[in-house]
Amino acid sequence: MKPVQPPPGTEHLVTMDQYTAEDFADEDFAEPREDDVPPATERPESADGKPDREQTAAGEESDSLEEWDAGEDIGLPPPRGWLLGNQFCRKFLSGLLAPGATGKSAVRLLQFMALATGRPLSGQHVFQRARVLLVSLEDDRDELRRRIAAARIRHGVDSAELKGWFYCWTPKGIKLAEIKNNTRQKGRLETLIRTKVASRKFDIVALDPFIKLHALEENDNGAMDFVCDLLTKIAIDRNIAVDAPHHTKKGQQVAGDADAGRGASSARDAGRLLYTLTRMTEDEAKAFNIPLERRAFYVRLDSSKVNIAPPSQDATWFELVGVTLGNGTAQYPTGDEVQTVVPWQPPKTWAGLSNEHLNAALTDIDAGMANGQRYSDAARAPTRAAWPVVLRHCPDRTEPQCREIIKTWVKNGVLYNVDYDDPVERKQRKGLRLNQTKRPG
Repeated sequence: MKPVQPPPGTEHLVTMDQYTAEDFADEDFAEPREDDVPPATERPESADGKPDREQTAAGEESDSLEEWDAGEDIGLPPPRGWLLGNQFCRKFLSGLLAPGATGKSAVRLLQFMALATGRPLSGQHVFQRARVLLVSLEDDRDELRRRIAAARIRHGVDSAELKGWFYCWTPKGIKLAEIKNNTRQKGRLETLIRTKVASRKFDIVALDPFIKLHALEENDNGAMDFVCDLLTKIAIDRNIAVDAPHHTKKGQQVAGDADAGRGASSARDAGRLLYTLTRMTEDEAKAFNIPLERRAFYVRLDSSKVNIAPPSQDATWFELVGVTLGNGTAQYPTGDEVQTVVPWQPPKTWAGLSNEHLNAALTDIDAGMANGQRYSDAARAPTRAAWPVVLRHCPDRTEPQCREIIKTWVKNGVLYNVDYDDPVERKQRKGLRLNQTKRPG
């Protein structure tokens, strides 16, 4: 078949004509035989993968706790099995909380692609190349292929880099947990995942989204604890990372809010590596000099419950970008434009500022105003505010950045407040002076 020419202006992009259907094919997940399926139980085995109680040879439960003497445990345990940054770790359940249309799936897809290629495509450290299974319970096969194609084109990932490392599956209608005979039970999805993890030797399994994993009541803590126990047990039994992105409840979202997830709190409590993904706020857009109409294209990733690793001090940012696939046909000549993400760094307040410009601003602040008044660091001092002095000497900075510079100087003692007689207002007030010994440089 003659390949379709890409739309004008997109000739520099890699097109879908260079890929075959096999490049994006889902793995064929055969159903297990009946004798492979373990009997359904109301509650999974304990989180460490072992029965809650030992059984004797006669099948009776014993009272052994399998305890050990910490005083005899003189060796050191192995390090945790981190895969990507502080995002994914073997034997732990992770999750990403985000409202719809925020870019949650696009961010996770890029992170999985980073693991599969061994390249830091998401800007986060890859500890080891990992074999990935992405189970999409929301998108169908073709839509997931479009998302993968967009990420590959934008980040220059060849199909050979993913072959044997990145597997996708888009099942519908099967559950990890469900209600049968009025009891909570494992579903077929649990057994299918275990079977493929064992045969393919996956390092991480992602199930997106959490809400479609089960057929239980999402506001029931006991039900959600049952689902999370199943996921955690798979992670521990198979020594893999398990990830289950989750939708947030309605209302305004705050970065790093561990309570943002919809449904029962037990789902939040079970995840050991939880992050939030939120859109850039208006204040952040002003601080970064981003047009307000563009702020929705920037999202920030924050730790909300990283209780086994130090939380990141700074947010990780991504920019949402559209990618032209070049998959046009006679009926749809322009083809698809699909969203993916790229790492983005906000402008740094102090980056590129010379001591010459900073000292010039400090000299003017210390000299005071022409009318005898002194400059102020107060938030509400419109005529005496010190930040415009910084802006005059550093015109490429924004108002919030200039305010931050003044705030930092006061905090560090470079500038300090003194009482003086205001010749204009004819009263005593506070104004800024310079500590000459703390000048930059």
